[in-house]
Amino acid sequence: MSKAVNSVMVIGYGTMGRGILETFAKNGFEAAVLTRDPSRINDLPAGADAFSELPDTAPDLIIESIPEDMALKHELFHRLEDKYGDHPIYGTNTSGLPIEAVAEPLRHKDRFIAIHYMQPAEAFPLVEICRLPETTDLVTDLTIEALSRSGKDAIVLNRPITGFLINRLQHALLHEAYCMIEDGVVSVEDVDKFAREAFGPRMCVTGLIQQKDLSGIDVNAAAQRSIVPSLYHSGVPCQMLQDMAARGDLGVKTGKGFYDWSGKDVDTFKQKAAAKLERLWVALDDDA
Repeated sequence: MSKAVNSVMVIGYGTMGRGILETFAKNGFEAAVLTRDPSRINDLPAGADAFSELPDTAPDLIIESIPEDMALKHELFHRLEDKYGDHPIYGTNTSGLPIEAVAEPLRHKDRFIAIHYMQPAEAFPLVEICRLPETTDLVTDLTIEALSRSGKDAIVLNRPITGFLINRLQHALLHEAYCMIEDGVVSVEDVDKFAREAFGPRMCVTGLIQQKDLSGIDVNAAAQRSIVPSLYHSGVPCQMLQDMAARGDLGVKTGKGFYDWSGKDVDTFKQKAAAKLERLWVALDDDA
């Protein structure tokens, strides 16, 4: 096994795949993407290569970022392991599929690890990784070190859990918000106002758990006893959200979601949002 990850191949050139590739290409890795038609790529990051077939030389790290279809992922991992055996670290960027099931076809499960990027992958400094029981400490350490050299800080989950850390916390918060909106308790706009002006800024400074040390565990424990029993513990997705998806109110994709996006310059909105995030990260950097 290599003592360090020097070459990385990303599989899939969608929104996430391109961003992941950029993080490695701009930080000195031998970086490549496997995609069905490289000739259609007009924004390949500088220093990266694009292939339509698996190269003969095995990369040190492979990160698949193909659609969330279990059959497609299984077929891909069969091909990869038949080609490269036990040389690469086999990574998946899945955000919702059980990683034990994703890795099921692999003979070398000790080489498998989930590497979950947030969107936009090239901008967010945080990545979460999740290991199988079979994943070795060396594979985990090599992955963390490679991510660090690519500009990413890693959160480590020591066993598989659906949704990992980020999506579990995010969906717990979203589920409560959706249900309160559905019940007419609060408006969409006020939920977002709270997130932007109160919850988000405080979490940026003290995190989620440290804040409770500051405010008092006794206070938090008492609040839990009062509030937790009344939360929306339905165990099923919010019907309002499912209905929106079913009728095609998909957000900027279709021009309407919780907000009306018709006639809006979405690209400019996204660029401004990304610029704000970059300024925020600079402000929060203790070393800046």
